[in-house]
This record gives sequence, C-alpha cells and structure tokens, in this order.
Amino acid sequence: MNVLGILLIFLGTLLIILGLDISGRIGQLGKLPGDILWQKGDWIFYFPIGTSILISILFAILFVIFNKLFK
Repeated sequence: MNVLGILLIFLGTLLIILGLDISGRIGQLGKLPGDILWQKGDWIFYFPIGTSILISILFAILFVIFNKLFK
C-alpha cells in the first residue's frame, strides 16, 4: 500500500475520533479511573493519568502495526 494512502487513513481515523470526542459522544475520555481531580475553593487541579496511559497504549499498538506494514 502506498505510504500516502496509509497516512491519509490514519489521519482520517484520528479526525473521526477527535470529532466524536468534541461532540460529546465519547464522554468518558478524560474521566477514566486513575485520573486525578482535586478541587479546593476556586482552585482545580486535574491530571489525567488513566487517560494518558490509555492513549499511550493505543499509540504503541498503532506504531507496531504501521512498523509491520512498512517493513
């Protein structure tokens, strides 16, 4: 498969996922177990550890798949 074709498929999939997240259809992204949220008065601290781990795992899987396609 052409490199440009694979890149366009990847970018299109990424845009679909981002569009669903922005429209609110994927409401749990950013509210996963392991995400830290501290509120004290007007001060809010949010650190999305669970979401970061999930995104890291997904990108690792995608990179392995693309690495096998280009060899």
